[in-house]
Amino acid sequence: MAERLTIIDFVEKYVAQYSKNPFLWEKNLDTNQWEPTTYEETLAKAKRIAAGLMALGVQKGEKISYLSEGRDMWIIGELGVLYAGAVNVPLSIKLGETNDLVFRVKHSDSKYVITSKFQLAKIRAVLPECPMVEKVIIFDQVDDMRENEIYIGDIIEMGDKFLAEHEDLFVQRYKSVGPDDYANISYTSGTTADPKGILLTHRNYTANVEQAHSVIGVGPEDRMLIILPLDHCFAHVAGFYTMMSYGASLGMVPSGKSGKEALRNISPSIQELKPSVMLSVPILAKSFKKNIETTIAKKGKTIEKLYNFALRNAIAYNKEGYNKGTEFVDIFRKPLMLLFDKLIFKAVRQGLGGNMKFFVGGGALLDIDLQRYYYAIGIPMYQGYGLSEATPIISANSPAKHIFGSSGKIVSPMEIKILDADGVEQPFGVKGEICIKGENVMAGYWKNPKSTADTIVDGWLHTGDMGYMRDEEMLYVVGRFKSLLIAADGEKYSPEGIEENLVESSKYIDGALLHNSQDPYTIALITPNKEALKAYAKEIGLDPSTREAKVKMLELLQDEVNMYRKGGRLFGAFPERWLPAAVCVLPDPWTEQNRLLNSSMKVVRGRVEETYKAHMDYAYTPEGKNIVNDMNLASL
Repeated sequence: MAERLTIIDFVEKYVAQYSKNPFLWEKNLDTNQWEPTTYEETLAKAKRIAAGLMALGVQKGEKISYLSEGRDMWIIGELGVLYAGAVNVPLSIKLGETNDLVFRVKHSDSKYVITSKFQLAKIRAVLPECPMVEKVIIFDQVDDMRENEIYIGDIIEMGDKFLAEHEDLFVQRYKSVGPDDYANISYTSGTTADPKGILLTHRNYTANVEQAHSVIGVGPEDRMLIILPLDHCFAHVAGFYTMMSYGASLGMVPSGKSGKEALRNISPSIQELKPSVMLSVPILAKSFKKNIETTIAKKGKTIEKLYNFALRNAIAYNKEGYNKGTEFVDIFRKPLMLLFDKLIFKAVRQGLGGNMKFFVGGGALLDIDLQRYYYAIGIPMYQGYGLSEATPIISANSPAKHIFGSSGKIVSPMEIKILDADGVEQPFGVKGEICIKGENVMAGYWKNPKSTADTIVDGWLHTGDMGYMRDEEMLYVVGRFKSLLIAADGEKYSPEGIEENLVESSKYIDGALLHNSQDPYTIALITPNKEALKAYAKEIGLDPSTREAKVKMLELLQDEVNMYRKGGRLFGAFPERWLPAAVCVLPDPWTEQNRLLNSSMKVVRGRVEETYKAHMDYAYTPEGKNIVNDMNLASL
């Protein structure tokens, strides 16, 4: 059995091995140059911060909320938190000065907050509702420092003094940290003010890095650009811990004052840092592709036609990746592909820095055509799969083994099985819920034993995702088995609060199910209470069987769905971005007889979505987005 390393053991091991290698790259905005920080410099500064936190009064196991853009100090500071024996609570910078932020700080029992000058206003705004917070540590110097705020530079000075006087206590503290101690509480995106806090231990992280080695490898010469937010464990494992374990280095896109400024900084960062690998999400990959095509189009019709022919030739040759060049005709395609690669695709790759070997895709399922495109231009985008509760990597495609359309080879060591709605294990090729067992499975949900017990059963993590195994190694994820949804930008959220509230708050809605799987918007599938709707039609003087009455019924259902929007009676109950923009009114209720409810009377999402796929597809058309449409009228 592998040694159960803590993150501290892990860092000590690889810093000793690669001490002089550059680990972090950060752009100095004064000199406009990317400057390196070595492995040993990273650790030395982290220890000074850790000692400073101890001097401030941070005790082992205490929680520290963490709200900042990606930067060197994010990583160094978090290592400082862990060396102090504390627990980091990383928060998304997408959170506003709302209940979302208040809930996480309070629910986690955070006594301290670490933030940047750009996020400080949010923290100040919510502090009156978070009386347990004793101190706010700021990464940057600000002119209007308040009484309960302290600059990170002062923490480092306190750490130097503490190390000079109490180094033995510091060493004793970080050596007391065990593999099963919590490293992070990572909050899910919630549709209510009740997201779940995922408890990830030190060993969860180090085990998942070891597992990741079974699918993807890099070298000390490799350099990664992380575009994703650092609050997610994907950036931790696939990003800085995995890169550290290979002696490689990484940089982050300078964030600037706003999200728009950060987006503008992506292209220059790629050109300047010249990464060999990037962490990305589908929405960014689509953006890169669009920029490339725009550039090609500006070069004139001849170049554009040549480019498109080269793409078609390469895609035909590559097939599904693993089987490229296997047809007789590929004898003729290959020399053309090599020629076009030199004439066209080499220049295209220069637009992404010129050194890119591959992307690592995370966040959501990657479109197969996008995979074919990047493979054709010589920068494969390898699809992976995981979730925060698995710390997060479960499978990944890689240079060694890849199949377009798959979610890749499962990591090792880890057990996996596919279960149907009744909990029966399925054979290869048959869809069901993906369940995994291994040291990467979370410790549970913070202060939520019921959700923990529902999600981890006999050591098996029930992911809520639907998929199938092609063979012993390759996993295919095909959608959601239960309720977590995925927005177009890859952010996951739970629809259950909205669904339950729709049914409870409206006498005209018997059942509601929300759907989004990287789609342009969320849709609601509704089973109407037809008797209540008919009674409503009669009340307004209409014959329920007429088209006029059914139009009025649909408009009433739309009003019921809109009750959470501005002007509605329940406005503000849920974040607007998760509310359905289109409604599918279904003809029949969900029952055990039609197998849309299981034996415990829970909706079987996969079966509902499969049964009403045509309705859902129609809801993503301009005609179907309007609730008054032919399909919905027919359902009444």
